[in-house]
Amino acid sequence: MSRYYDESLIPDDMRRNFNVYDRISELGLPLGTFDENVVSLANAGIAGVVFQESGLVYLSGTSGGTYPMNDDEERIKHGFQGAQDAADVLIRRLHWALSCGGEGDLNDLLYTVKALGMVVTPGGGATSAGPPVTNGFSFRWHSVFGGPRSAYAENGVDSGGFAGIHARSAIGGFDGRFSIEPEIIVAIPPALAQDIIRKRGWLFPLPPAMLEKVKASKD
Repeated sequence: MSRYYDESLIPDDMRRNFNVYDRISELGLPLGTFDENVVSLANAGIAGVVFQESGLVYLSGTSGGTYPMNDDEERIKHGFQGAQDAADVLIRRLHWALSCGGEGDLNDLLYTVKALGMVVTPGGGATSAGPPVTNGFSFRWHSVFGGPRSAYAENGVDSGGFAGIHARSAIGGFDGRFSIEPEIIVAIPPALAQDIIRKRGWLFPLPPAMLEKVKASKD
């Protein structure tokens, strides 16, 4: 792990004992390339990631799935997969937000704080689809960072720890041509957050001047 993680306040019994990128590789999650993911914030309406100097990192939501949800079992399976796909997008986004300037990477994530799953259930949301669909998003974070519902858990315990489990709300009642839009808040070491903010600001994608600065540092 990095110096930032090693010097964190995480109790020894709750520290990860694996490299996050090994799990990402085993799970087949694509991270893409620097040029694909590290782009300019010019003309953007919102930021994808905002770093706070306390170490909290806020990720904007992204949609998953292509159908609205109801109580049909196959629809819920579709939504679950869409939610998992959305988790993959945000994990990739977080990777580049942490690593593009060389300050850190996903192994610096201390724990996952709070997720919100907004599930598309037209007609007032009179279904029970919200939580089981959002599980696709939550359980992917368990698998990558450690958690009781991880793909690596046995008898409800992931020997790699608990950094992926989080507080969560899952609600329905929205209209849309997709299944779910989840968002998430995570925690990294405050020293890392401050290093990132000091070097290239608190936003990702990067403001144009910061993007040029980061690109120049890689030449």
